[in-house]
Amino acid sequence: MKAVAIIPARYASTRLSGKPLINILGKPMIQHVYERCKEAKTIDRVLVATDDKRIFDVVEAFGGKAVMTSPAHETGTDRLAEVASNIDSGLVVNVQGDEPLIKPEMIDEAVLPLLEDRSIVMGTLKSLLTDQNELSSPSVVKVVVDKEDNALYFSRHPIPYIGHISEKPGRPVHYKHVGLYAFKREFLLKFAAMEPSPLEKLEKLEQLRALENGYKVKVKTTIFNSIGVDEPQDVEKVKNALLKMMETTNGSS
Repeated sequence: MKAVAIIPARYASTRLSGKPLINILGKPMIQHVYERCKEAKTIDRVLVATDDKRIFDVVEAFGGKAVMTSPAHETGTDRLAEVASNIDSGLVVNVQGDEPLIKPEMIDEAVLPLLEDRSIVMGTLKSLLTDQNELSSPSVVKVVVDKEDNALYFSRHPIPYIGHISEKPGRPVHYKHVGLYAFKREFLLKFAAMEPSPLEKLEKLEQLRALENGYKVKVKTTIFNSIGVDEPQDVEKVKNALLKMMETTNGSS
């Protein structure tokens, strides 16, 4: 099956307006995300879904492909579904537009289970949570899975509850959810048409809609980390991380 990566991007942001167009080492942030998606082995093409002409023009200017969508969408998933309804790709990957350090390998890790097992309709990632501050932060989403890596629950609350990060063998470990999603196209369209579910509304987590409607979500573990840009200070973190990556690359060449 062909897989398309779609990057939902809107100009308005509560904490950081114009976020997709923020300059990071000479490139708009959306370009960093786009180029990393292009490097993923499982991705056939990359599209930016936006309702803002400024973002559309910038994407087209650097040689990318953008699609204008309705300004009425409340979520990135809704924007994704509008674009997916007009393409023929069997798999659709939702890559957040504020993840300029997303690893191409992470995209492949989310997509591969759907390529290997046609019964899987939705996949995402988790990474080991080792920071006590992240464990207690509601902005860091946690996930617990069954023995086959199917999600049991996502929450902003620490789950499983043991009160602290445990380093003792045999004790539960915590995982944080990585907000990267792979969908079968037909399931994405069905998912977007579902009413928001009770737990989804309580936790403010869209992925709970799938679980509450009886669908499995495959959650593979990744060793990679990324830095999402939500606030101005995050831009500096990304710049520093990119500079270190460039220094390492130049030093090894």
